[in-house]
Amino acid sequence: MPVVQPVIEIDVKRTDLAKLKGVALEERVKRSGTPGRFGRQSAEVLERREQRERDRAQGLIPLAVKLNGELVKRVQTLAQERGQSVNEIVAELLEKGLRP
Repeated sequence: MPVVQPVIEIDVKRTDLAKLKGVALEERVKRSGTPGRFGRQSAEVLERREQRERDRAQGLIPLAVKLNGELVKRVQTLAQERGQSVNEIVAELLEKGLRP
């Protein structure tokens, strides 16, 4: 036989209800922690900016291209086999391909 819980009616004003909801929301915000953009990840943004400045000083220019997925896999495999970065492999292949 199921146990029936008695229903308790509480008369709450609308303002009190809003206050309780606000308290519950504050608790959830406190438990959620600090978003990454203000925590550890903010340092990563500075590191990326510093890296871009270092690249610029070396005369490196970012180049975004869209390539066939199979071609990208081949370049990545070649880079792994040689122990080089993908950037180095792509630069080498471009040099070879653009020689007269």
